[in-house]
Amino acid sequence: MIVKILSSASKDFHGVKYNDKKVHNEKGELMLMKNFPSFINEHSSQEEVRDYFKAISQGERTQKPQFHAVISTKYQEHSKEQLTEIADNFMQEMGYGEQPYLVVFHKDTENNHVHIVSTRVDKSTGKKINDSFERLKSQQALAKAMEKVLGTNHQEAIDKLLQYRFSNLQQLEMLLTRNGFKAVQNEENPNQVDILHNGVVQKTLSIDKLNYQEKQKGDKRIKQIKAFIDKYKELCSNKVFKVIDDRAQQGLYEKNILPQEPIPPQIEYASELQEKLRQIFGIDIVFHFKDDKQPFGYTLIDNKNQQVYKGSEIAKMKDIFEFTEDSIDKKEFERLKDYNLRSDKEKQILMQYLSKEGVELKDFMLFENKRFKGKDSNPDFQQLKEDVKQHIHNAQDDDFVILEQDDKGEFYTIHERYHQIHKLSFLLGKEEYQAFLIGKSIHNTSEIRSQTDLKHSPSGKISEALNDVTDIFKALGKSTYAPRDTTDDELKKKRKKRK
Repeated sequence: MIVKILSSASKDFHGVKYNDKKVHNEKGELMLMKNFPSFINEHSSQEEVRDYFKAISQGERTQKPQFHAVISTKYQEHSKEQLTEIADNFMQEMGYGEQPYLVVFHKDTENNHVHIVSTRVDKSTGKKINDSFERLKSQQALAKAMEKVLGTNHQEAIDKLLQYRFSNLQQLEMLLTRNGFKAVQNEENPNQVDILHNGVVQKTLSIDKLNYQEKQKGDKRIKQIKAFIDKYKELCSNKVFKVIDDRAQQGLYEKNILPQEPIPPQIEYASELQEKLRQIFGIDIVFHFKDDKQPFGYTLIDNKNQQVYKGSEIAKMKDIFEFTEDSIDKKEFERLKDYNLRSDKEKQILMQYLSKEGVELKDFMLFENKRFKGKDSNPDFQQLKEDVKQHIHNAQDDDFVILEQDDKGEFYTIHERYHQIHKLSFLLGKEEYQAFLIGKSIHNTSEIRSQTDLKHSPSGKISEALNDVTDIFKALGKSTYAPRDTTDDELKKKRKKRK
């Protein structure tokens, strides 16, 4: 979860207008209005809310009174209710607890996020609220809000990581990095290490007091880990590819800032086998490499048994992984990794769509992910079904729903916000799906006839060109898809297995 203080600190409070437009276009939802007088409420117009903010923000000649922040989570990891509660606590921690502020949930991107709009002028005193080191303060405030709402405690997380068995400082640094922290040398004492999260120091360690531990003799866990690797190497891809993150560099270019020295992109290496071991067994494999060259070794972190191993203690890297020259953008990779790909068919459908969009990637870059259970009680799934039905009746460019057909004519839906792929018949039901197929066939027939018979129609109307019911149903018969006999395919599979 991240927080960003926006630079749109205007006197006119455009943040209110911006969020009201989102709500009006059904891309946002007003979740909270706090500390406003009774005559300013959820029924007030955005002009009335802005006028109120302007009226109480005239003190001390503040040039930029608007406070506008965004709190965002990764995809749908946290609900709108959780984000609203976190935003409320965040404002308390920032010193805006008594100020009027509104919280608006946005659903127009892949990531759930809320916007917060308030004023930097104290409504009671007319003085400006202290905004020194505001961005750093916002990170600390978010951490405290998350701890209160979600129970997230960075201090406890670090203490738990320090209980792992590791043999040197490099292994500890790697362990911290894989869990969202960063270890840097203390500026005042070179014998100390500061542990940071989002730029904020969480803990300081004395290097000479770290408890290093060598691997225990006769470690039975090593044999068990080898067995896990051998099994899953047969079930998923062991091909390793490069993941490139150049967002820092692109961010500078977007702001027209040219760095004096080129900023190299951040690089990591990934594979489906690596991801599966982490998801199922808590076994995290970290590759070692220099610059953009292929890895020369690896470290294995056993989160279940809290042990860090040298790769050579487990198995030779070349016996586990196959390295490729392929690469993918980090942002694209994280998005695709979140898709619920439960079968080769769903992977094929997504690959088919991405190819049309000009996205080049290999099939081993798409990982199987069976996290979706499809229960009717799932609010996201209910919204997904509603989105699909609305798309069928009134397709729009910004509704996140994509329709794709497989080679047998079966329709699938790809929802780009919820990262789910389903058969259209599963979402619509049998009767509604059949109605969709008929409507699709008539539409296709209309296009064909409009290009041929329409030219010869006296009035030029499509309805007159399609008035022959027999012709329509002939067209339907040609465009619908009969089930293909798969007996030969099954026999071929069995023969291959015997070989």
